[in-house]
Amino acid sequence: MLIKQLSVSLENVPGALSHVSELLGREGVNIRAISVADTSDISTVRFVVDDPEKAKNILKGNGFNPRETEVLAVETPDHPGGLLAVLKPLNAAGINVHYLYPHLGRVSGNAIVILGCDRTEEAQNVLAQNWVKTLGKEVYSI
Repeated sequence: MLIKQLSVSLENVPGALSHVSELLGREGVNIRAISVADTSDISTVRFVVDDPEKAKNILKGNGFNPRETEVLAVETPDHPGGLLAVLKPLNAAGINVHYLYPHLGRVSGNAIVILGCDRTEEAQNVLAQNWVKTLGKEVYSI
């Protein structure tokens, strides 16, 4: 079960991220997971929202160029070393994890991470074979 992630590049200046948040919030789009990685000039913002299509249209209509990527939302045990349940099987399969970041919700007492990797569909299969649960569209409303 793959989900949609949106990414935008923002100038690394005060208020840039606030502006994106305000645009989405004003139109009723809720950010469920977010990651911001910066350089001295540009920040890359990756996020999962409750309505990806609406968010993409809002961003485009306001001069942004959002990129849509399919990623995994994965249940992760919430205890020391719990992330290894996700990372070890991927490593054993030679799948590269490019990035991961936390989702703001929880399910069944477990944390949720958003996972971007080089072979997403294969990663999903590897995780399923190792009893790691991936989430689908329900992650938009958790």
